[in-house]
Amino acid sequence: MNKGYWILRIDVSDSDQFNQYSQAAAIALKKYDAKFIIRAGKSECVEGETRLRNTVIEFPSYQLALDCWKSPEYQAAIDIRKHASIADVVVIEGHDGPQPK
Repeated sequence: MNKGYWILRIDVSDSDQFNQYSQAAAIALKKYDAKFIIRAGKSECVEGETRLRNTVIEFPSYQLALDCWKSPEYQAAIDIRKHASIADVVVIEGHDGPQPK
């Protein structure tokens, strides 16, 4: 079973309210066994467009990643985030096949 991931690109306009979102989101993320792989660290856009914060969250499976996104707990957190930021979010299945040699 392939892992699932959220890829979030976010521009924050209200830090205080975004912190409230982070606290609310933590409830759903814990429930669905999520793990931060990348969390708003230093980055450099080398091609295309980006946002100020980039985050990758790993889930045990793609289905759990979708279930977390659709959960009432996370939907409540989204309502908070929408007033504090602009976001691009992708839920994506991980790759467990051949790698470059």
